[in-house]
Amino acid sequence: MNSRERVKKVLNHQQGDKVAVDFGATPVTGMHVRCIESLRGHFGLEKRAVKVCDPYQMLGVVEDDLLDAIGVDVVGISPRGNMFGFENKDFKSWKTPWGQDVLMGGDFAYDERENDILVYPGGDKSAPASGRMPKTTYFFDSIVRQGPIDDSNLNPEDNLEEFGPMSDEDIAHFTKEIAEKAKGERAIIANLGGTAFGDIALVPAPFLKHPKGIRDVAEWYMSTAMRTDYIHEVFAKQSEIAVENLKKFYEIMGERIEAIFICGTDFGTQTGTFCSGDTFDSLYGPYYKKVNGWVHENTGWKTFKHSCGAVGSFMSHFIDAGFDIINPVQCSAAGMEPQGLKDKYGDKLTFWGGGVDTQNTLPFGSVAEVREEVLQRCEIFSKDGGFIFNSIHNVQANVPLENIIAMIEAVKEFNGEK
Repeated sequence: MNSRERVKKVLNHQQGDKVAVDFGATPVTGMHVRCIESLRGHFGLEKRAVKVCDPYQMLGVVEDDLLDAIGVDVVGISPRGNMFGFENKDFKSWKTPWGQDVLMGGDFAYDERENDILVYPGGDKSAPASGRMPKTTYFFDSIVRQGPIDDSNLNPEDNLEEFGPMSDEDIAHFTKEIAEKAKGERAIIANLGGTAFGDIALVPAPFLKHPKGIRDVAEWYMSTAMRTDYIHEVFAKQSEIAVENLKKFYEIMGERIEAIFICGTDFGTQTGTFCSGDTFDSLYGPYYKKVNGWVHENTGWKTFKHSCGAVGSFMSHFIDAGFDIINPVQCSAAGMEPQGLKDKYGDKLTFWGGGVDTQNTLPFGSVAEVREEVLQRCEIFSKDGGFIFNSIHNVQANVPLENIIAMIEAVKEFNGEK
């Protein structure tokens, strides 16, 4: 059974020959560039600078040789532009504040100040900076660029600026990507973009030079309660555009992909949810159903939903909205006990993640503790399919290398490869 066959099987809730693995296929299942550099050294791979695929989170490209060494079964396809609006091409060297030489897309434009690094949208330094990296950290934060809001002049079109018909350049990009990725035997998850409703990472629009509308995070959250008509107008138009783009996307991809990344909107905190289930059903549900419905009626793809936090009570809502996959499966949050989730929802949802706790065990536990937790999670989640191994969200910058290795080796042990 090759990787694509294995992933297809588990996505259809059938027992595979072994646990399928993802590291690097999506912006929520990746690894920080520091981890990738360390892993390349550990496995004795060619020493070279890591390409940054997501400068916002400083995630690196997991290249084929490292995918082979880890035993990864899934690769990803992403939009042309990254979170800061420039493309990952024509790479150039950049030394990070922590001293690592990495490769950034050629249009990466920044200013170095005493305490931080500023990055500019689309590489345009005539626009206000849209991201900031304090020099004591390992990733960028968005800069809110929004003036005072005048409710009498709010226009939903302003929050739709980033959504539009797929361009000829996008079509050429995706056509090239699928042609290259489909040559291999790994399963493919694709991210069209534009299908995430209210994703708080996207609301400030760090990829736009002069974003209009509601772009402050706190203001957006308040607007879901105070300006619901406005939010409905944004989501309704966005969903129309998304469906039309999905039609074009299917013409490009066909059945050569196994899953599509729909949405990264978080609905959970460490202890509860951001809104009630009723609010989810009324404000978000109709638009998720529209997008997921089109996918299921016209393709064989599975739909991927990311939500951090304590969303155990939302699992039935995610299912009703048409999602097939849930990520990152934050088992450290309240009400997210692995066995309970598997018992209750394992026949309907694929758990893509949940393999090891990235808040405590992976960064701070012992090698033995990492191994034990990984083996336990594989035992619980892999039964009868419906599980793709990944850590709970991205592997962060300063996780000890020995713990990352322990995680990888534990999966191989479970799979009978050691």
